[in-house]
Amino acid sequence: MTECIRSRAPLRISFCGGGTDVAPFPEREGGCVLSATINLYAYATLVPRSDRMVSAESLDMGASFVRDFSSLKRDGTLDLVQSTLRLMGIDSGADLYLHTDAPPGSGLGSSSTMVVALVGLVNEWRGLSLTPHMIAEQAHRIERTELQIPGGAQDQYAACFGGFNFIEFYSDHVVVNPLRVRSAVLNELSYSLSLFFTGRTREGGRIIEEQTQRVVSNNEEAITALRQLKSLTIELKRQLLAGDIPGFGKTLDRAWLSKRRLAPGISTIHLDELYEIATKNGAWGGKLLGAGGGGYLLVASPYRSRQRIIAELGRAGAQYVPFSFEWDGLVTWRASSE
Repeated sequence: MTECIRSRAPLRISFCGGGTDVAPFPEREGGCVLSATINLYAYATLVPRSDRMVSAESLDMGASFVRDFSSLKRDGTLDLVQSTLRLMGIDSGADLYLHTDAPPGSGLGSSSTMVVALVGLVNEWRGLSLTPHMIAEQAHRIERTELQIPGGAQDQYAACFGGFNFIEFYSDHVVVNPLRVRSAVLNELSYSLSLFFTGRTREGGRIIEEQTQRVVSNNEEAITALRQLKSLTIELKRQLLAGDIPGFGKTLDRAWLSKRRLAPGISTIHLDELYEIATKNGAWGGKLLGAGGGGYLLVASPYRSRQRIIAELGRAGAQYVPFSFEWDGLVTWRASSE
């Protein structure tokens, strides 16, 4: 049997701070994000070939390509895959198979997490000995510099390191601070949080571009909102480590109100209706994950309200998605190919 190489990287829930990691705010004032990875993943498998051909197939998106490794380029077909392989300097053929547990536009960082899984895959294949920081930096460079996809840097670092992290973003470096959350606090937090798919994905690039333009033009509302998000992220970290779960949920509500001020389109009438249903049925607060416009809704509530919220949001078309926290980041391993 032929040996294959596999990688797996976890998707993430961003509790607060998203937007402060998007240029030019980190360069100007420094940003920070509080996030945790969950048991939804991006997977990649690589089977080496003896020729120069590279094939890739997205098992969930139905997209594929086959070409010589020297002709990899950005042509609209799995551009993230082609650019990653080209910039990682592969010099022989391979077959790749890709899969994610959440679609692009979900707000869980699935696209960036897939790039991390791909960089980790090639790192293992070629024996490059890249550290988690280096893999995150390379994945960020591929998306933001090579492909010019709007966005920040939190997803790549969360996927590489895994677990609960308070991540700080500056002009020339990123600091990942792993958080040691007490088991009783973690259990209570898990019992208080519910995740829902709103039924709609979104194109976050347009929203992020609008946010970036507002910061560049020194729009007072956007900059004030980012400063508030930064302050609330620090407050959420303190509440989490102190075990103040009701306070954590209520601060999520304040953070969502601030995030809505970053750019038009972050929320919609449908999303506002879902959020109102949750709060009317006892939720402390919550937030839409990702850039906005659709994807997944996170709700924090007392245990006695949780089942009622799940039922009412289900009637409104939101799908409840059970999840648990994942402490491992990117992993790679070798196996026998089928």
